[in-house]
Formats: sequence, structure tokens, C-alpha cells
Amino acid sequence: MTIADLALIPGRAYPARRRTRNLVGGASPIQAPGFSMGHVTLEPRGGQVPWHAQEQEEIYFVVQGEGEICLGTERRTLSTGQAVYIPTRVHHQLTNTGDTPLVMIYVYAPAGDVAHWRQELDGTLPRAGVEAPPLPAGAWPQCTEKPA
Repeated sequence: MTIADLALIPGRAYPARRRTRNLVGGASPIQAPGFSMGHVTLEPRGGQVPWHAQEQEEIYFVVQGEGEICLGTERRTLSTGQAVYIPTRVHHQLTNTGDTPLVMIYVYAPAGDVAHWRQELDGTLPRAGVEAPPLPAGAWPQCTEKPA
């Protein structure tokens, strides 16, 4: 039996002010060919999973907090206890709009890496409205580099 203990997984900090810890896939001791799963904490007032698209379908489930979810041309509030389905190849972004951390679980399938993790770390994330479709009107701006 393999157990991934969130308390023992340091995870990785990203420039857009979030920490991601793999529970299934990535650096986790649990590997599943069909899906990946992780725990993410977005810092208050702007911590973000920046605007990106991927080949995998995905679910975000908010465990704690409130944020703005942009999905394609739509923009809505997502809060504690809510989940959103993200189809393949649809641009999406989640931003913490609250004064406390936003904690969420993601699950995507099939398993494997998603390009936006490396792009964000390398500073090569496609910019909304330039190399990627624009964000919905009124959305928080995409974080493409670590704030000062």
C-alpha cells in the first residue's frame, strides 16, 4: 500500500503566488496512469493558477476560500464547496480574490505533466491576448511573472 501524506510533501512554489503539492502523479509516491491529483494553496489577493490550456480534462474543487474562475469566455466566482469542470484545450485561470488563502484540489486525466507548470517557472507562459486568447472582460490580469 502506498500512502501520500500531505504533511510530508513540500511541493513547489510558483511565481504566480501559489504552492502546489502532488498527491497523485508528479513527485508523489502514488502514481496512477489514468489521472493526477494535487493540493494547491493560492495566496490572498491575487495568488493564481494563470491563464493556460492543456490536453487533459480537469476539475478544480475549492476546499477553502473564494476566487475568480475564468473558463473560455466566462468569468464567475468559485467558493468553498464548489467544483468546476474544465474541458480539454479550454483556457482557464483561477485567482484568489479573498483576504485568506484559497485552498483547492485539482484532478486531471489522463495523468502526466502539464506544460504551464514549466512555462510559468521559465517565464515563457503564453500571455493572454497576445500568444493566447484574451481573458474574459473584467477578469483579474494574468500573472506572468512574480510580483515585486
